Amino acid sequence: MAYDEAVAARIRSALPAAGTVAERRMMGALCFMVDGHMCCGVTGSALMIRVGQNGYAAALAKPHVRPMDIGGRQPKGFVLVDPEGYRTKAALQAWLRQALAFTAELAPKKPVRRSKV
Repeated sequence: MAYDEAVAARIRSALPAAGTVAERRMMGALCFMVDGHMCCGVTGSALMIRVGQNGYAAALAKPHVRPMDIGGRQPKGFVLVDPEGYRTKAALQAWLRQALAFTAELAPKKPVRRSKV
């Protein structure tokens, strides 16, 4: 599935400069990694937000939010927010703050050493 580049640009401009932010195409989406952890992304025109298992039910209770689906699996801890749910700058920033707060609590990632072939 392709992703909406305009939504990706909005995420890029809204993510704070603190930490290391990297972009990675995976699962048919563009994912934003913060300090090595998947934080958020865009798939189609939906905003993908990592809320964690403890924030999952509360996030799903909000308007324009649905479970993320990967090949028939619904990983608890990730939700999709339809465009109406992040239409304003303030709404987008609120979702990103939630994802950043969750990823900030995760243990630091160890650098991956790749072997030379």
